[in-house]
Amino acid sequence: MDLNSLLTNELQLGEFQKRALNNIGIKTVKDLLWHFPNRYEKFAAASAIADLIGGTSATISGKILKTKIERTWRKKMTIAEALLSDGTGEINLVWFHQPYIAKMLKVEDAVAVTGKIQKNKKGLYIANPVYEKINPDAIKIDRGLIPIYPETRGLSSRWFRFAIRKILKKILEEYGNLEDAIPDFILSRYHLPSLKTALVCIHAPKKLKDAEASRKRFAFEEVFAIQLYRIKQRMQYDKQPCFTIKTEQKSIEEFLSHFSFGLTNAQKEAVNRILADFQKKSPMARLLEGDVGSGKTVVAAAAVFATVKTGYQVAYMAPTEVLARQHFKTFTEYFKPFGKKIGLVTSSECLKFPSKVNPGKATHISKSQLLKWVASGEIPILIGTHSLIQEKVKFKNLAFVIIDEQHRFGTNQRQKLAKKSVAPHLLSMTATPIPRTLALTIYGDLDLTLLDEMPPERKSIITEIVPPTQRQRAYEFIREEIKGEHQAYVICPRIAEKTDSKSLISLTMKSVKSE
Repeated sequence: MDLNSLLTNELQLGEFQKRALNNIGIKTVKDLLWHFPNRYEKFAAASAIADLIGGTSATISGKILKTKIERTWRKKMTIAEALLSDGTGEINLVWFHQPYIAKMLKVEDAVAVTGKIQKNKKGLYIANPVYEKINPDAIKIDRGLIPIYPETRGLSSRWFRFAIRKILKKILEEYGNLEDAIPDFILSRYHLPSLKTALVCIHAPKKLKDAEASRKRFAFEEVFAIQLYRIKQRMQYDKQPCFTIKTEQKSIEEFLSHFSFGLTNAQKEAVNRILADFQKKSPMARLLEGDVGSGKTVVAAAAVFATVKTGYQVAYMAPTEVLARQHFKTFTEYFKPFGKKIGLVTSSECLKFPSKVNPGKATHISKSQLLKWVASGEIPILIGTHSLIQEKVKFKNLAFVIIDEQHRFGTNQRQKLAKKSVAPHLLSMTATPIPRTLALTIYGDLDLTLLDEMPPERKSIITEIVPPTQRQRAYEFIREEIKGEHQAYVICPRIAEKTDSKSLISLTMKSVKSE
């Protein structure tokens, strides 16, 4: 059996089952085997029916006396029922929305069921119990833990359990060892189980720690694959010819001297690394990570100045129009003393700075005219949103690409912009606090620079927990901030609230807003 073999060749599937599996992306044997349990349940202590007590969990072994399917009158709910006897007594088993179970269980079938004992006016019963037929053709493993799988309409966890068991048994019988994507020396170094062992232990673990070890192995494999893919991307990117951008340190210092503040050591280090990358034979691919207010835009501006000073063009892509306009306004202030032309292109407007009529301000222009100036190289700095990756946007000599809020763009979108010309240098920026090890994994094709130092004039962020008894004080604080022309926002934990507290909060917030 090939892992890439279609499930339809290995299992007898009805049309409904095929559609259900297709809806969740399961088409091959590998897809099914990689449909991992999200939790495990233990068989409770074995008990006799006569000794059962409501509210407890128990495992019972016995024979099926009868089965039936009913439909409730009010909710039109389909219920499968079975009567189980172990010689000491009888108990009802009930499954909601699973009528097929009544057809799968036959009279005189020997089964073991586990679940929580409940009681109604008819007596004791177990709702939606997990059951196993005794003496099934199982893999030789301990049946102490029951895997519970993510379900989809028409396919229960039990269906997945038996389908995976059947497939896994065939594979283990046909293959001594499965081809492993992780080399043996790496498995040994990180104490990871082999693929064969991991598959058995995640679907049928003897102990919970076996399942955890298998899950760790598959997580490692996923990260390992991502890293290899990113490294391959970077190697291909490094082979491309790029622009060499050489700028004297004196020019950068002159540009930075126009700011009313000095750069932090972290910002200076980031600028120096970018300028050093500009002079290498391979194109830069760097991720600049820093908290809000750490000064990423200033670092980017210094790199932009170095690029346009050499006569090349820059593209700056932001995730939203609001942020794109904000960057456009900031850059016009930064580059006003140097007479550099800047363009803004979004889906709703196009701007050019400076205006011929009023050199101190920007002016609206047609998109076709703006793109014409960009194509001729007359506008060296173009800021925009996704509009920058349209086929109509062409640059004369695009040497530097900046992507703000890197995580907001897909890999394909980033590559589209980076490929608008001959291997431009790429700087991605994010304020999302990504741990270093995670960033090196997700963005393994990018060198990482951290702005871990805040400017001295920045105020520290205050985080305060307000208990329910002080809620009114919090609203008073918000009201005072709004009076001072500041802004506030409230994040609600629910979309809909069943209790009356929703209306109470709404009224309170309306009163704050109205004032």
